[in-house]
Amino acid sequence: MGETRAKLTLVNVRDKMLAGAGVIKESQIRTAEVNAVVDTGATPLVIPETLRVRLGLDIAKSASVTLTGGKHEDCTVADPIEIFWNDRDTISRPVVLSGETDEVLVGVYPLEEMDLMVDVVHQCLVGAHGDEWVRYVR
Repeated sequence: MGETRAKLTLVNVRDKMLAGAGVIKESQIRTAEVNAVVDTGATPLVIPETLRVRLGLDIAKSASVTLTGGKHEDCTVADPIEIFWNDRDTISRPVVLSGETDEVLVGVYPLEEMDLMVDVVHQCLVGAHGDEWVRYVR
């Protein structure tokens, strides 16, 4: 199985709220389009420190994460960002990794929220229930 990537748009939620309240202009909402690695072995959205700074996200808290191979690393969790994929979206608090990586990883939590799954044959994201976005509320 090869690597699956997805084009995502990431939006600073605080900026979006400030624009909605008329405090800043819509053109001042910080966004980024990324070509994220879809990592079904990861749970959260993971972004590099450089992207956190570019989006103007504050650090919400510290966290310890387990990386591939079982290595533990102390990192931070940023304020919420909105994730857009095609006509679907969700809000997530990304884990921020410092260091030399510039990769964005989208894990299973955001995928589940947007009712997406990996089509391993075509190496792309698809709706888990076809084109219909199914949201479960129990």
